[in-house]
Amino acid sequence: MMRKYSPLVFLCITCLWVTSLCGYSQATVPPDRHKRTVVDMSGRTVEIPRVVNRIVITCYGGAGHEIAVLGGADKIVAHPSKWRFPQLQKMYPLFDTLSDAGSFDIVDIERIMVLKPDIVVASVYSVRGNKKIESAGFPVVAVSTGRADIDRLLQEFKMMGKILDKEKAADELVQYWNDRLAMIRKRTDAIPEAKRKKVFYASSGISLTTTTESESGWGHHFITAGGGINVSKNLQIEGGAVSPEQLLIWDPHVIVTRGDRDHRDPVRAIRSTPRFTGIKAVKENAVYCCPVGAFWWDRPSPEAILGIMWLAKTLYPKAMSDIDIKKETKWFFERFYKYSLTDKEYESFGVEINPKGAGRESNR
Repeated sequence: MMRKYSPLVFLCITCLWVTSLCGYSQATVPPDRHKRTVVDMSGRTVEIPRVVNRIVITCYGGAGHEIAVLGGADKIVAHPSKWRFPQLQKMYPLFDTLSDAGSFDIVDIERIMVLKPDIVVASVYSVRGNKKIESAGFPVVAVSTGRADIDRLLQEFKMMGKILDKEKAADELVQYWNDRLAMIRKRTDAIPEAKRKKVFYASSGISLTTTTESESGWGHHFITAGGGINVSKNLQIEGGAVSPEQLLIWDPHVIVTRGDRDHRDPVRAIRSTPRFTGIKAVKENAVYCCPVGAFWWDRPSPEAILGIMWLAKTLYPKAMSDIDIKKETKWFFERFYKYSLTDKEYESFGVEINPKGAGRESNR
């Protein structure tokens, strides 16, 4: 004789049965073998394809260079113009022919959809543009684009190595950085604080604007890693023009600048400007234009370690007398870019320094 259950008991039994089936189903569904996750530089966990073969880049900065030194240049299908970096275009002619899908918040969604990238590498600061790309169905991996410190930059190298399945190459790049930084630190630590060089970094050429070069900016880490003292570290603003009066107060021993589109020879311009003549760096002919290789050596990218070594030798030539920047540069290009740099190409970077300590005027 069958036992009769009340409707309430029957409902409870049915619910338990359905729940057990759902739990079993969820437990037995395997993860998508074609997907994986990576934590990008904004701290977001991003789901990306297991194999990444097509990359769109929608930011300037060193992202393309990171991918190139890790052996993934041929995976890039779109990138903002690289006309500023002829050496990179020479080593990787594809950079001169790539599509341009826009940059930062101004992105070309239709072009991205046509290109069908596996991932889009974008700036952590282009929030609106990144949301548009994600809404179109493409995973966005954010990179630091200029405001990293050294630890964060090395973390970014490792992240990119994971994305490209080039983790060993990324580890070797990070190890090279750590070895050279440790060498510089050991030597500069022996220099008394009173004898350390005070440095002003003019991030935009002749105008002497300091764009995020307080303690939060890369320029600060560039200077301190080279053993110098950043005179603008206590700026309360992210960027802005520094007056000649303020520079006279700081009175830096050294000024480091870089060329830009409008001012190809900022060193000569700074030295010849009357309002700057009272500054110690100008009086002592210690104004230098930071070299430019495949990328600016004074901005965060894989090559920035060469810029840090160059700066350390510029500030402390005796302590760094055995550092051969030419040898280091050629080795770096051979090892990471897989490119044999010629003497003529090296000379075009503007590396060499007057042996008497005077800055070499750049013709860039």
